[in-house]
Amino acid sequence: MSTMLGQCLRQFGQKLVHRKPQFREEPESPETPPLNTLDLVVIGLDNMLGAGIYILIGGVAKYVAGPAIILFLLVAGLTTLLSGLCYVELATGVKVPVSGYYVSYVTMGQLYAFITGWNLLLYLIIATACIARAWSSTFDSLIGNHISEALGGTFSLQMPYFLASFPDFLALGLVLLLTGLLALRVYDSTVINKVFTGLNILVLSFIILSGFIKGDLHNWKLIEQDYTLAAAGSGDADSLGLLGSGGFVPFGFDGILQGAATCFYAFVGFAHIVNAGRKARNPQWSIPLAVMISFFICFLVCFGVSAALTLMVPYYLIQLESPLPQAFVYVGWESAKYVVAVGTLCILLYSLLSIMFIMAQLTYAMAKDGLLFRGLAWIPAPTNARTDAPTDARIIVRTIALTGNPIMAVFVPGTLAAVMALLFDFTDLVDLMSLRSLLAYSLVTFSVLVLRYQPAQNGSKKEKTEEETKVEPEVEGGPLESEPEAGTSNILKSLWFPPSTNPTRKSGQIVYGCASLVVLLLTILSLILYQ
Repeated sequence: MSTMLGQCLRQFGQKLVHRKPQFREEPESPETPPLNTLDLVVIGLDNMLGAGIYILIGGVAKYVAGPAIILFLLVAGLTTLLSGLCYVELATGVKVPVSGYYVSYVTMGQLYAFITGWNLLLYLIIATACIARAWSSTFDSLIGNHISEALGGTFSLQMPYFLASFPDFLALGLVLLLTGLLALRVYDSTVINKVFTGLNILVLSFIILSGFIKGDLHNWKLIEQDYTLAAAGSGDADSLGLLGSGGFVPFGFDGILQGAATCFYAFVGFAHIVNAGRKARNPQWSIPLAVMISFFICFLVCFGVSAALTLMVPYYLIQLESPLPQAFVYVGWESAKYVVAVGTLCILLYSLLSIMFIMAQLTYAMAKDGLLFRGLAWIPAPTNARTDAPTDARIIVRTIALTGNPIMAVFVPGTLAAVMALLFDFTDLVDLMSLRSLLAYSLVTFSVLVLRYQPAQNGSKKEKTEEETKVEPEVEGGPLESEPEAGTSNILKSLWFPPSTNPTRKSGQIVYGCASLVVLLLTILSLILYQ
């Protein structure tokens, strides 16, 4: 009985660490020109300069950072850069590194891919709801806030305290509409991609230039008297933020980590550089360089936009859900408000459609692999279509295009995102979205720490035998049995000064144990700090 139980536990453990086999990479067409570093930088900026800038800086500047948001962005940018380089290192062992979920499945195993995939899926669902809510608020401010006033007066007393003050039916309808468009096989094209990228750059450049023209340095040196005058002149006292201690860092440096964690989402998008980098002439050089250049440019843009916003408007008067258009109203450029608002609506709409498309792909891939309900992978395929299509995420896109859309993979997460956009408050959605993105890419960083000290998966048995032979004298033998103290000393010496730089099975086991101990200690520390 105990033997059968042991075998069942062993089989269960083997399933948890089972790695996904890689499919052979299809050769690229000889007519496709190879990409250079500049091409990869453009791809990275297209995915990094998205909705994060438009929906994050308002809340962070108003409640967490004040004008010091530029310091928060610096901390978040450096952290994300290191995470991006870790992702580059992790993806080098994968032929087609299409997503963090697929890379985790190939390198770390099924359990790790399950955790990473669920985090990424929840992040995409929450991001969809958050962007839809921001789009609704921007549209409402464009038409004079008539929608929020009508819904707030009708539903504000009936809503529970943990939900939004009123249900956002416009955000609900927007997400359901885009879900239907995706179900009808409406995909983004290269032309649309370039158009919206150019529009995004124009809008952000206009905001930065306008901020430095109409900005006032006094807004970085506010005192209590300024706050009192603003409170007296404000028609809505509830929309007024806190003063803190005033000055450039009104809330102190205690909230820097909190603000940096929230700003993490503004720099996410480096996975697209890694995926496209396999077509580069020299990927070992081009991919890391493109990641660093993209992060630097993205930081400069976020720095410029946040500085322009806090120079134009006192941080406690920033409008939370539509900060950039309302900033132009405050400085007296009413006409510029409409230009920025229309550009913001277009960019948020494009970002929303792109995220929902990625969400459907991830749902289909996880369902096809059995990590979600397999019914989510159902495709109304023609009679002559293949039903055993491979689950490689790059081939999934081609498979969907040939056989039809994964209807359930589009509708189920889209419906969940629509319900969240209807009921949850914008600030709570931003916090959840930033937390999920930070956790998902922290898992990638953690996997790099573990995999560096693991023996090569494709190494030959001869190499493994030689490695075990080299390590064996250090853990076995007469001196260790007769002199325990000397054995302990030798073990510690082998840990600090390993005899070989090649990873072995023993080094992998040691790092697994140490990494698990780090996770446990960080969890205990987080619980203590929370209390």
